[in-house]
Amino acid sequence: MIRPLRRRLAALVVVAATLLAACGGATPSPSPTPAVITPAPTVAPTPSASAAPSGSPAASQDANAIYDAIEGQVEQIRGLDATTKVDRETIDEPTLRQMLAAQFDKDNPPDYEAANETLYKALGLLPQDADLKALSLELLGSGVAGFYDDDLKKMFVVSRSGGIGGAEKITYAHEFTHALQDQHFSVFKDQKDVRDRSDWFMGRQAVFEGDATVLMAVWAFQHMTPEELAQATATDPAAQATLDKMPAILRESLLYPYTTGALFVQQAQMTGGWDGVDKLYARLPESTEQIMHPEKYAADEKPVDVQLPASLAKDLGSGWSVPLYDTFGEFQTGIWLREGGVPVADANAAAAGWGGDRLAVIHGPGGKWAVAWHTVWDTKADAVEFEHAASTAIKKASGVAQVLPGTGGTTRWVVIGSDDSTLSKVANVLSLAG
Repeated sequence: MIRPLRRRLAALVVVAATLLAACGGATPSPSPTPAVITPAPTVAPTPSASAAPSGSPAASQDANAIYDAIEGQVEQIRGLDATTKVDRETIDEPTLRQMLAAQFDKDNPPDYEAANETLYKALGLLPQDADLKALSLELLGSGVAGFYDDDLKKMFVVSRSGGIGGAEKITYAHEFTHALQDQHFSVFKDQKDVRDRSDWFMGRQAVFEGDATVLMAVWAFQHMTPEELAQATATDPAAQATLDKMPAILRESLLYPYTTGALFVQQAQMTGGWDGVDKLYARLPESTEQIMHPEKYAADEKPVDVQLPASLAKDLGSGWSVPLYDTFGEFQTGIWLREGGVPVADANAAAAGWGGDRLAVIHGPGGKWAVAWHTVWDTKADAVEFEHAASTAIKKASGVAQVLPGTGGTTRWVVIGSDDSTLSKVANVLSLAG
């Protein structure tokens, strides 16, 4: 999974609209233990900072007063107090785009970015002429409302209006929740520089983004005027158009922690209050499967530890390299099957039997490339179901592709090569019968 921005992203406006609409316009049901959530008193609307000229002392003073009030309200709702003051900065859209580009390059070294692009194109998830970096930055630049930088311990809020309206306020509530997470839990520290466990990362991401999104919704209903709420949840046509044109693997992966993740966290909050959400950080999910099927998280059903030969590049011979090992997971597998032409219900059912996987992106001499994807399924029937679905999806692969059996009835391989000889070479090295 390409990391467009490792820092926590504020929910897109369209995500906030989706979440708040899903609540039916009513305040989310509180915890069964009233003491867990103590509603903060509704405060009178604070005048927008745009009332004073941008950059003026009055504007700065107004902004600090608004943000200080939001911090106190978030602390009260979430039940966590800040242990240290968090720096904040409001930036404009050009500054955001510069920061996104710099952070993208830091989080995605050239070989890692190129390998992800090879993977997505091989699976038919990106057009052959697509530029993964350009698409990622376009998507984020149009929709990101802010982020918390856990290295700098600083929050950045994007102001597209020049003032502080509903969108800026709800973003700040979301981002300050990330600052509290960073101060009270180790979730961000534990995932530093991990690039070969995408599904593991996405399982954790669903918790910290879902937590901030649920908190954001509760805060909004308690502290925003109807006018501010309408402004914050209104769909930006330009951002929506950018989102709509994006490949599903980028669009759905970006939205997932704010939607599926929020539902997962909301269930924990509904049954155990915010203490129940805190407990998620003591045992973070290890896969998207656990997020999509909370009963598997409750049962502590861990992913199967699937391995690929560490000697793969050496075994293939001179000029071959493996720039990426990764785990795709149930969520991304479902996207691949759906985008590969498998009916939605069938694709979701086939992906749901996922037990574990490991894939390798392989680069060879003369521009040759391959993808070797080792999957393990919960039952033999699940493996057969995946094989049938994958046999349809590989028809949209950009190279020569096969679904092959492995050892045991619950294993299936998907191997894609730039040409027949490359596919055969990789399959032979992996002792797969084609």
